Order: sequence, then C-alpha cells, then structure tokens
Amino acid sequence: MLKRITVVLAEWCPHCVPLSLEKGKEMAKALGVPLRVLDIDDPEQEKLADELVLEHGDFTEDYLIPQVFAEYDNKVWNPVFIGFPGAED
Repeated sequence: MLKRITVVLAEWCPHCVPLSLEKGKEMAKALGVPLRVLDIDDPEQEKLADELVLEHGDFTEDYLIPQVFAEYDNKVWNPVFIGFPGAED
C-alpha cells in the first residue's frame, strides 16, 4: 500500500518550485497520502535526500532535481519522476 510521496528539490530550482512542488501536492492529495519535501539546501534534509536518491533514484555527485518517489508500506521505493537538464519551458 502506498505510504507517501517524497519530492527531492531545491527552492531555487525553477523546475522544482513551483511546478514539482505543486504537482507533488496534487498527486499526494489525489492518492490520499502525505507529501514529504526534502530540500537539498537544508543540511538535515540533504542527508535524507542523498540517501534516497543514492538508493532509489538517479545519483551522481551533482544529481538532477527534482526527483519524485512513491514509498510503500513494505519499504519499496519507486521513482516517479527524475528531472532532466534543459530550459524551464
């Protein structure tokens, strides 16, 4: 069973805020689960974000954001969206 949605982002990223944050909120609401936001510019949240992206996302030293994950009760994580380089359009 779906437990929550997690969005890894940075407040300065135009792909993350407002777009991914708003869509993450909509997705979580539609699915009836909480949304967790991990901001990579917050040291405590960055540690959690790095661990999540390393284990279940697309990790490089300077990984792409946003990355969105679905977490299930059985501790399975599925990447839902991984950002890609490019313009804001």
